[in-house]
Amino acid sequence: MKEIVAEAKLLSKKYTDQESAPVNYACIFTQRGEEFEELVALTGEMGYVIDQTSMGPIFKIEPLETASGTLNLLKIRRPDPDKPEKGYADFTVSDYQAFKREYLSKPGFHLLARPKMEIIGLADDAYNVRAYYANPTLPRVLGLDK
Repeated sequence: MKEIVAEAKLLSKKYTDQESAPVNYACIFTQRGEEFEELVALTGEMGYVIDQTSMGPIFKIEPLETASGTLNLLKIRRPDPDKPEKGYADFTVSDYQAFKREYLSKPGFHLLARPKMEIIGLADDAYNVRAYYANPTLPRVLGLDK
């Protein structure tokens, strides 16, 4: 998890001015069914399932210090051939609308619309992770950011 956040921070730093944006959520992309089951069991020892999604559970974990601040939420994603990377980190930007205006039209960025949030994704084949910026953040959607 720490490696995913650290590499996603480097990716974010390369393309944005959000060097100090804190991580609010991270996800591990599993590549095999056995790996998924193993990581779900291991993460269950660090916390508990706070939300169950079709792609995998989201855990509230013991606070974990990372290169971008304290991580409290971790998702273990089911294997998906379209997700060969290690995973991603989701960063909190201070002004999402300004961030969207500044970066969405630039190479590597894309928009994902979800029922309860909008997400700007950043990918670069030179990195084994992705970076995301959500509005509202997942902690807020889950009622943890009050």
